[in-house]
Amino acid sequence: MERNGQNGPGRAPSAHTGQDGEERAAESAAETAADITARRKVCIVGASGKLGRYMVRHALDRGYEVVGVCREQSTGKLAEFGDRITVLPGATDDRAVVARAVEGCDAVLTVLAPWGMHHYASGTAQAVLDLAPPGARLVFSCGWHITRDGKDRYPLRLRAFVAAFGRLAKLARVVDLDDQVEACRRIFASDTRWTVVRGSDLEEGESQGLPVWSRHVGDPVLASNLTRRVDFALFMVEAVEDESLVREAPAIVGRLTPSALAHAPAGQAH
Repeated sequence: MERNGQNGPGRAPSAHTGQDGEERAAESAAETAADITARRKVCIVGASGKLGRYMVRHALDRGYEVVGVCREQSTGKLAEFGDRITVLPGATDDRAVVARAVEGCDAVLTVLAPWGMHHYASGTAQAVLDLAPPGARLVFSCGWHITRDGKDRYPLRLRAFVAAFGRLAKLARVVDLDDQVEACRRIFASDTRWTVVRGSDLEEGESQGLPVWSRHVGDPVLASNLTRRVDFALFMVEAVEDESLVREAPAIVGRLTPSALAHAPAGQAH
């Protein structure tokens, strides 16, 4: 099974003698955590969709400052967050909108939606790649059908669905999966600090925790092909601070699915 490398064991904290020492240590840890949180400003591109709104909630739960980008007609979907987030209305491939949204951000989380026939996904990806601050974490979402190195082994059912759906959607001029492939090709070729999170089939429901992942579809751990949408969003937000995921394209599956329970490596097991 191919998976991420595990961090080495943590060093035990130094002992503090007496109540004063313990209080100083607690205060120092709290101040450090507050400083880290204060520095975190994230932009969520495609914030009004189901996945985007879950990401907003996870980011707010971490105390992040959140800027959301969505189409003007969809801003009402973000009303539940009130003044806790800043919303910039506009197309996600509008470079002027993206430039304003990502200014000063430590991370940009992007839903690569392949809508229409006007290179929406690749235009969105290129705007984020070009305009995000240097060194920012860039986390993109897509599906399992994206492959980074051609080593993924797709089940026949998934191959047939992607082929049929892709042709029909393109004929109807509704969705262009080829443009999502092109968007990811540009991301993989960039020298930014990117992660492309490849989602399985999705369902609604309460969180099961952080999904399990592998570098390649076809790994037995992914066989269940099902993830809670709230947990897809959780993985996206967690990736902001996970350096082991920089320039990785993890394919994910729900951590309580049968295949995850049977095959997850020790570091990812429930």
